[in-house]
Amino acid sequence: MILELDCGNSFIKWRVIAGEGGARLAGGVVDADQVLVEAVKSIDGLQLLHCRLVSVRNEDETSRLMALLATEFSVQPVCARPAKTLLGVRNGYQEFERLGLDRWVALVAGYKLAGRACVVIDLGTAVTSDFVAPDGEHLGGFICPGMPLMRGQLRTHTRKIRYDDQSAERAHGSLAPGRNTVEAVERGCTQMMRGFVLTQVEQAAQLWGDDFTLYLTGGDAELVKDAVPGASVIPDLVFVGLAIACPVA
Repeated sequence: MILELDCGNSFIKWRVIAGEGGARLAGGVVDADQVLVEAVKSIDGLQLLHCRLVSVRNEDETSRLMALLATEFSVQPVCARPAKTLLGVRNGYQEFERLGLDRWVALVAGYKLAGRACVVIDLGTAVTSDFVAPDGEHLGGFICPGMPLMRGQLRTHTRKIRYDDQSAERAHGSLAPGRNTVEAVERGCTQMMRGFVLTQVEQAAQLWGDDFTLYLTGGDAELVKDAVPGASVIPDLVFVGLAIACPVA
């Protein structure tokens, strides 16, 4: 069994797979290292042999998590590292070390799967997009606020915007103009995300015509996928890239 982790600043997305290329046995999202340990330990028949992770945390936080995993599960975690090139993809950042590792492994995975030019859009707390040319040159990308950040800013800075998560979920049943505050906010933010995705498609079309693949990943991909029917939705694209960056020997 292999434990895979995508460690963000606020949450850790995790899964356990049967082996390299194997089926997903368990997984979830947690907000603390110890909660992660307890969740993994609860898996029936757990026999971890390997652990790999991609992290956008600082070095100290990442090292503490790796040490905890080594102690609790008797494995030596391997962490993805920045690279100028990987599997034919050339990092397009002027300082390659500053490209978020989750973005890096996801765009490498997208290029491997597509075998041609691609755009990878990750719709999470932030929304990121990355463009990879047919020859594997990473052309750069964009970052903007995702649904949680847009919603949070409106709730924080607008006194009368207050509603719970259940109300937000119900508001997503339609994109009609909102007839109350929660509908107006949730649908407005969704429309902004959809607009962002469509501009990425337009920009890719200017570069490559229709000879490219669009990948959507991240927790809010479902909110925009019908705006781009030709897109491939791959929720675990970061883990696909993690396996490329940190293969099991």
